[in-house]
Amino acid sequence: MKIRIVGGGPAGLLFAYLMKRDDPRHDIRVYERGPERSTYGWGVVLSERAFSFVREAAPELWAVLARGQVVFNTVAVIHRGVTVTLAHTLHRIGRFELLRILHEDCRRVGVCIDFDCEKNDVAQFADSDLIVAADGARSTIRTRHADHFGPTLDERPHWFAWFGTTRLYEPMTLIFHPTRSGLMIAHAYQYSPAYSTFLVEVDPATFANSGLDKMSDAERQHFCESVFADELQGRRLLSNRSTWFKYAIVHTERWHHHNIVLIGDALRTGHPSVGSGTRLAMQDSICLFEAWKAAGTDVPEILDRFVRIREPDSASVAAAAIKSAEWYESLGTKMHLDPVSFTYDYLLRTGRVKHVDLRRRDPSFALAYERLHPELNFDLE
Repeated sequence: MKIRIVGGGPAGLLFAYLMKRDDPRHDIRVYERGPERSTYGWGVVLSERAFSFVREAAPELWAVLARGQVVFNTVAVIHRGVTVTLAHTLHRIGRFELLRILHEDCRRVGVCIDFDCEKNDVAQFADSDLIVAADGARSTIRTRHADHFGPTLDERPHWFAWFGTTRLYEPMTLIFHPTRSGLMIAHAYQYSPAYSTFLVEVDPATFANSGLDKMSDAERQHFCESVFADELQGRRLLSNRSTWFKYAIVHTERWHHHNIVLIGDALRTGHPSVGSGTRLAMQDSICLFEAWKAAGTDVPEILDRFVRIREPDSASVAAAAIKSAEWYESLGTKMHLDPVSFTYDYLLRTGRVKHVDLRRRDPSFALAYERLHPELNFDLE
């Protein structure tokens, strides 16, 4: 098959690798608009379940990723100055390291990658059997064919900025920090021996009351350093095009058009509060590859099978992303809760986790909550 992939992120690269690895006769080319050694953002997080998908589809790639990752088995929630620690295994790797590994493996199996090469019009791929649009949440291909794909962008009200820091947060740490101007939130986690991601989130009122709306990006960075000075333990925040933005949750009605298929953020996005973007992208790639293995060169069947395989889990994650965003957007009604009850409410925010799951995942935390709320009958679950 002649396959052209627009977008050199994890979604496009993993699909290219899997296809070329399994059949070197494929003619596969990836087009990436940015230069090879530049990426924005810091680390990415994969759950145990997400990491297992890669292990099953490409154990040889998984072994390399495993060497470049850090793994910690706890999550910490800081509320009212009290830290509540939970048992939860997460795999983390630097985004640059993840892309470097995928670049090397793609080249090893013979995939051609063109950097500094922006492709917005798929008409130039008229002789291709399959065109994969993996060009991100602002996909130009999806936009060009919006009448067919039917995209909707649900822009959420909170403001975000991605920073890095040399302060190493071994547990994935959620910090809820009240200020005179309002609540400021940080999501922090170590992803390499030297760096952590430090994502700052604020609601619109806090953004305005604190004066962040009138500051430059450099001033905003300094302001966040001062607010989270205790948590940063004197370390600086680091910028990598750390501009502030509002997150738009992307949804598409239809996933493919003729021989064009959307994957990754071009298809749908999660939300920073559920951290599922890279997982969704890589699972899309694996499922599209599996659809090819089942359908052969029958492109319509490949694409129909891909939708049947992926849509249920994709819809579930999309619903969870909205519920999680709404939980953060309604924090004013929850800040009065004690630290354990607050953390419990956080864990159940998407509806995908039940009390019985917490009993299995972290019995000591579940018991602590049960002792605080003897009036509830948890045995009815």
